[in-house]
Amino acid sequence: MPRVLSCIQPTGSVHLGNYLGALVNWVSGQHDGNVYHGIVDLHALTVTESPQVLGNQTIELAAMLFAVGLDPNVATVFVQSHIHEHSELAWIMECTVSFGELSRMTQFKDKSAKREGEFISAGLFTYPALQAADILLYDADEVPVGEDQRQHIEITRDIAVRFNHRFGDTFVLPKAVHPKAGARVMDLQDPTSKMSKSATTDSGIIYMLDDNATIDKKFKRAVTDSDGVVIYDREKKPGVANLLDILAAATNTPVETLATKYTQYGPLKNDAGDAVVALLDPIRTRYHELMNDRGELARLLSIGNDRAREVAAQTLGRAHQAIGLLPRI
Repeated sequence: MPRVLSCIQPTGSVHLGNYLGALVNWVSGQHDGNVYHGIVDLHALTVTESPQVLGNQTIELAAMLFAVGLDPNVATVFVQSHIHEHSELAWIMECTVSFGELSRMTQFKDKSAKREGEFISAGLFTYPALQAADILLYDADEVPVGEDQRQHIEITRDIAVRFNHRFGDTFVLPKAVHPKAGARVMDLQDPTSKMSKSATTDSGIIYMLDDNATIDKKFKRAVTDSDGVVIYDREKKPGVANLLDILAAATNTPVETLATKYTQYGPLKNDAGDAVVALLDPIRTRYHELMNDRGELARLLSIGNDRAREVAAQTLGRAHQAIGLLPRI
């Protein structure tokens, strides 16, 4: 059974695109492998500038992960900053990767260019070293990533190969894998763009904690087109196709079947909204139960943290021994 690692930053609120595009697969896949899911709050420090925000977002994200169906007794759900081995191994990774390799990372170039004239954290530059530590600590065989993250897995493998060459076989070489295809959820106001936290307006984003009235309003105002014909064509009719995709994912019904049932946009919008409300209602209920019982939420997190800490400590110990650091007395 392969060990699989997937991580998520506690930045912004979880939305329908996150859920249908990724988290649904996390839940269904937790029984198919030895899965580790990290809430990587240390990575979020590259964009966090206000006190208390990050801790609140971390606990809210943990509650959401359990609410959507991750079982702490099956999937290892942990908080990155609670496992000190991440920070310790990150320094070793920084000493194993070159300045040139880090400077060639596309994500750093893109993000720093967008922040030109603003404060740019050095952590944004060394980010891949911490990410390598995240992956290598858990002897991950597979890391599901999109194309934009593939370069990070490549540099992680390069770091691991270099370390193993210098100090002896220590780290498992991870393999980037394409995650199981989830539903493609687009912005309701801009159906040519993916639903994203970085959108300029929230009007096209369905957040997991939106109330029913808000969800209904957003779907009724969803952008379609002026010809009034319901067919599934992502290129020519992206707004209609997006509504059909969402309804199909929420009801587990083939999109081709749904497309034949509607002759007007109004009923399609109403049914899509109703289906999303029905899908999210039990999740929101469980989320609020956990947020109102912080002791239970802490207990669930401790299960994953303890399991992750045990594995991480063993891996860091191997690295120390391979290097030849003086053992603690």
